[in-house]
Amino acid sequence: MNICVFCGSSLGSEPVYKEAARDLGSLIGSTNNTLVYGGGKVGLMGIVADAVLASGGQVIGVIPDFLLRREVAHHGLTQLEVVDTMHQRKQRMADLSDAFIAMPGGWGTLDELAEILTWKQLGIVGQTIGILNTNSFFDGLLSQMDVMMRHGFLQQANLKTLQVAEQPKQLLTQLGAISVHTV
Repeated sequence: MNICVFCGSSLGSEPVYKEAARDLGSLIGSTNNTLVYGGGKVGLMGIVADAVLASGGQVIGVIPDFLLRREVAHHGLTQLEVVDTMHQRKQRMADLSDAFIAMPGGWGTLDELAEILTWKQLGIVGQTIGILNTNSFFDGLLSQMDVMMRHGFLQQANLKTLQVAEQPKQLLTQLGAISVHTV
């Protein structure tokens, strides 16, 4: 399975985020899944990619040319694709992926998650989408999604398609990327 991970280009303020990124990457790599991500070597992005590679997995990075020129690209990947725009990056990652996971991050992560959720709602993509709610990072967003549903702006059926877990193994199991008995 090709698993797209959206996450921060920063490390965050708590060590638990780095640990979750490393754990998620190790599980993806050791279970013969492939990581698809934004192609960066920095922050949680770099940690996830390095952990997949260290566990023998494959990593496909997709990065816009302007970020490649800023020297934030990870050049040790199985495959690095360079695109022109951020929109092309998101589209290419969607084309390559069988499932999506959002980890903690900033505006870019929120943008990627919101766009893929919108694409799912509109039927543009059919892949499963998960949130790795490390350290309760997404509690506020999940609460806001519930408010959106209760006020009639989001259908319950769309909200129910979103998988949420606190631990990488639990989320990968929910997404069908690993079996319950793996690792």
